[in-house]
Amino acid sequence: MNSHHAAASMRSTIIARLVAAGAVAGGLVSTLGHADAQEWPTFRKGIWHFERTLELNEKAGVVDQNRVVFKNEARRCVDPSESMKETFRPFSIGNCHPTRPQRLANKYVFALRCDYMGPVKTTIEVLSDAAYTEINEVKVGDFPRTDTVVARRIAECP
Repeated sequence: MNSHHAAASMRSTIIARLVAAGAVAGGLVSTLGHADAQEWPTFRKGIWHFERTLELNEKAGVVDQNRVVFKNEARRCVDPSESMKETFRPFSIGNCHPTRPQRLANKYVFALRCDYMGPVKTTIEVLSDAAYTEINEVKVGDFPRTDTVVARRIAECP
């Protein structure tokens, strides 16, 4: 097998693992400063529409464009405020030790968050109690990637 086919095979394996991990994970998430528990964003319970996009990013020195490898939409009755508890809960995984989120106006930025994807930079932009966007950026390893979730509340739960 030549190096091009070997690289393509390895890329396919990693993409399959990323898609599986992304499908399992769900998620969420003024002045500059650390965000404490009482400052976490709160959202209204209801039927929410989630659009998740997983994108492989250009690697330094590689002349290739970003590629969307996974896009999924889902609707479900949830209370996103409950999910925020997990997103904001600091916990270490192996050698990964998270930083506290910084708050700037309606954005919460985790310079480093320990996640199923590895060390992640997470930015949560709160548009209202019925809408947010979460961007998770992984820049380590052979396949840097961005996982984006756009979430909107669309109705009351039945």
